Amino acid sequence: MRTQVGIIGAGPAGLLLSHLLYLQGIDSIIIESRTREEIEGTIRAGVLEQGTVDLMNQMGVGARLMKEGLFHEGIELRFNGIGHRINMHELTGGKHVTVYPQHEVIKDLVEARLKTGGQIHFHVGDVSLHDVDTASPKIRFRWDKEGDIQEIVCDYIAGCDGFHGPSRPAIPQSVRKEYQKIYPFGWLGILTEAPPSAPELIYANHDRGFALLSTRNPQVQRLYIQVDAADNIVNWSDDRIWTELHTRLESKDGFKLIEGPIFQKGIISMKSFVCDPMQYGRLFLAGDAAHIVPPTGAKGLNLAAADVQVLARGLEAFYKTGKTEMLERYTEVCLRRVWKAERFSWFMTTMLHRNHQHTPFEHRIQLAELDYVTSSRAASISLAENYVGLPMEF
Repeated sequence: MRTQVGIIGAGPAGLLLSHLLYLQGIDSIIIESRTREEIEGTIRAGVLEQGTVDLMNQMGVGARLMKEGLFHEGIELRFNGIGHRINMHELTGGKHVTVYPQHEVIKDLVEARLKTGGQIHFHVGDVSLHDVDTASPKIRFRWDKEGDIQEIVCDYIAGCDGFHGPSRPAIPQSVRKEYQKIYPFGWLGILTEAPPSAPELIYANHDRGFALLSTRNPQVQRLYIQVDAADNIVNWSDDRIWTELHTRLESKDGFKLIEGPIFQKGIISMKSFVCDPMQYGRLFLAGDAAHIVPPTGAKGLNLAAADVQVLARGLEAFYKTGKTEMLERYTEVCLRRVWKAERFSWFMTTMLHRNHQHTPFEHRIQLAELDYVTSSRAASISLAENYVGLPMEF
């Protein structure tokens, strides 16, 4: 097989990139280790920045998002039993975020790619990258994870295959530097059949640990509590989960959490990770293959969208003019945004989670930070503009 851009991974990064390239007349082939049913059925949260929503609409794949997405103009930070609303819409000149699950974004993008003749090969195995530092890099794989080896010869490879994919290791260890922070806590997340308990997301700091009240749609809600990263979900009965949620989200204004049947629950670990550089030869990393953020800042999918916009512009410039300056600056441009998102996600995580290794002094500093962020207009603006998404820079 021959194509201009070979894309490994049919997550948000790979699908967005493929459709952006299609709109510029650039051919691509996507390969994905999972089945279509698996990628569309893996339930993932999604808080989309204003810029990501704008991108989806500009690409012509935002119709369902605009119909079914929940538009939020603010968030609430709750501590000491008192809620403090950050009015992002007012503080950022009219911007907002949209709650629209990641798997729904994937459904929209897969449908769009297939309708326009895009090639997506699902359920492949033994994926490997070759000759990435030459003018003819190659991707090899097996159909349905068995059979003869297949090969895609391309001009460029986009590694959009997540943290555990084969793309990042294709950059020699002597070239790449990796930065990582493992947090001493995780999130226990649930999906419950219940109406919304609040009109916007609530981020709660409590002595027993962090809690997040989110939403999925008018019938299904998403909630999280901070737990030990090594904990096991079997230790958490539904009753225990609801007891913790009621305790951590309690408020002096009479807030009532609405319960419902829990139909999904699990524990995820939390870490921050950055790979530098995000490119090597004709290989470019995007999304989780290059960086991971804790979910507190709601940046994962949005960073992937930002990466592929930069990459798509560089590839467009190359195929139209032969110039490679934008591609050569890919790492520089992307990492500038990535590190700002890492900073914001770390800030939100450390401000809101109860770290039991902290001294009483450090805990009081944490509460002072929350007090400052919610009482200072300047600090509220900083939080709001990071939450809704910083402007794209090329």
